[in-house]
Amino acid sequence: MKLKNILGGMAFASLLILLVLAVSQKDKMNQFVSSSLKNQVSAEAKLAGQELIDSLYNYAANGESYQLTFLEFGAEGCISCRKMKKVMEEVKNHYPAKVNVVFMNALKEESQQLMKMYGIASIPTQILLDKKGKEFYRHSGYISFDDLSKEFH
Repeated sequence: MKLKNILGGMAFASLLILLVLAVSQKDKMNQFVSSSLKNQVSAEAKLAGQELIDSLYNYAANGESYQLTFLEFGAEGCISCRKMKKVMEEVKNHYPAKVNVVFMNALKEESQQLMKMYGIASIPTQILLDKKGKEFYRHSGYISFDDLSKEFH
């Protein structure tokens, strides 16, 4: 009976250690999966995605007055994504002329091209684009308005 208890305790401790490691390495795992997804995108799909980004979010070329684009990749049913909805509203209210806030629903087909191009591995993911449509910031998971707004200056 003692051996069974010891083995059970060791199994529990091992699982707990694996869980702690997984949580502590979440960002590295997300980066790895994201880069793997990006590498799987064909050259034609990358070109098409870049043309789409340029047409919509390259304000230096298309004449729009925004300085930045805030792409929020998420889904309606996701709890963290619903929290991000409030952050998106705050960004819209505080930076209406500077930041174009765009929600990309991960469950919609029209979002899939950009999700592949950017290698979105988890939601919510926030990507900030500069005036020329180039990515300069990325974050996965919930981020507060205060933390996100530091990237707008």
